[in-house]
Amino acid sequence: MHHVSLLVADSVRALDFYHGILGIAVDDSRPDLDFPGAWLQVGAQQIHLLELPDPADSGVVSEHGGRDRHFAMTVDDLDGFRARLEEQGIGYTLSRSGRRALFCRDYDGNAIELIEQAPGR
Repeated sequence: MHHVSLLVADSVRALDFYHGILGIAVDDSRPDLDFPGAWLQVGAQQIHLLELPDPADSGVVSEHGGRDRHFAMTVDDLDGFRARLEEQGIGYTLSRSGRRALFCRDYDGNAIELIEQAPGR
């Protein structure tokens, strides 16, 4: 497991809870994305706070899973997973952060991020 992303209404308030109250360290490596948020380091894993509208409020699910609640797993061959998804007709979007990663959804609409990580890391 790499990280879990949570949608929050106010990232400053969310940081007050996760960092200020729970004491979870802020990870300053978050890229400059076009929405507020923060990355928190929990051992070797992370929590990503995303200040974005909740798709459940509108009933409209974002095509890009990176803008929705999701969990992320590391893989050692992203291209292999892309090929498998394409063979099965499962749509995906590439990460907008510049990382070698993609987002897809399971059959129930849950967003999953696959991040390429070198073997042994």
